[in-house]
Amino acid sequence: MEFFTLADYWSFYLAFTAFVLLLLAVDLGVFHREAHVVSVKEAAAWSVIWVCLSLAFNYGFYQYCLHKFTTDPTFANALGKTPELLAQQFGLEFLTGYVIEKALSVDNIFVFVVIFTYFGIPPKYQHRILFYGILGALIFRSIFIAIGSVLMQYSWVPLIFGVFLIATGIKIFFTGDKKIEPEKNPVLKMLRKIMPLTTELHDQRFFVRKEKVLYATPLFAALLVVEFTDIIFAIDSVPAIFAITREPFIVFTSNVFAILGLRAMYFLLAGVMDKFHLLKYGLGLVLVFVGAKMTFLNELYGGKFPVGLSLAIIGTILGVSVVLSFIIPAKTHDKGVK
Repeated sequence: MEFFTLADYWSFYLAFTAFVLLLLAVDLGVFHREAHVVSVKEAAAWSVIWVCLSLAFNYGFYQYCLHKFTTDPTFANALGKTPELLAQQFGLEFLTGYVIEKALSVDNIFVFVVIFTYFGIPPKYQHRILFYGILGALIFRSIFIAIGSVLMQYSWVPLIFGVFLIATGIKIFFTGDKKIEPEKNPVLKMLRKIMPLTTELHDQRFFVRKEKVLYATPLFAALLVVEFTDIIFAIDSVPAIFAITREPFIVFTSNVFAILGLRAMYFLLAGVMDKFHLLKYGLGLVLVFVGAKMTFLNELYGGKFPVGLSLAIIGTILGVSVVLSFIIPAKTHDKGVK
């Protein structure tokens, strides 16, 4: 059963989307109008801001659910829950989905470092690429979530998603660090067939005209590869959040807030990613766990594995993997970009 259906709550989706676009407009038009190198201090401040905004939304969402279900307990009664418990469940589902997406976003940071290095993008222009990359990611994630919400109505789809997540998680343990080669990216190859590329940068411009011929700059090429990379990562992250909740609105909002904080997290952690050499195994365990929820754990708990317990398990896995990364020294072959 879904409560926040698009047909009944289209105004919620529209208002939230407008709010996000306003945040992005203020971000680019006011705080990052001029290209500059984002310092660790600035990245840390923005990281705190995005996390606080996410938690504030989570609290407001919980209060709305509590008011709604208390005023009209029909939906809560149909699920055999009190309005308070159902509101808490929805609030925890948002928080758990947000934590999962934030954790899986770490993989993006590894790849962004390689992409920017390959195309020779200076630090002061990286924020511009990530801004438009994230804007595109929001569009594609919305499409994936809409498709996923329809597919999840069929009982066999969660099983397929669950098996896929388990297989992906296990694969992380048995595959070594893959060398990322942006020059082999199919989107980049296609771009080169469509239009010529310049080898030099032209400030913040994505395109430049030379002798009446339009060229794409390395900034645009990097943007395309970043966009394609996010689509690949969304194949894991979107089903993972659907393992926590069947509410598209919760999947959408938790995904969006995690993505909004991705740029700040990149500038904060890009230089120290090699310190978290065991985090990838923690992420693998998280994928196995959420896949298990979709395949059999939910059924063992009467159709819904406790969301509070899910959050505790996921948080413990990630916390332990980070702590062990500092305690256990990285082997020589483990160092470098994933």
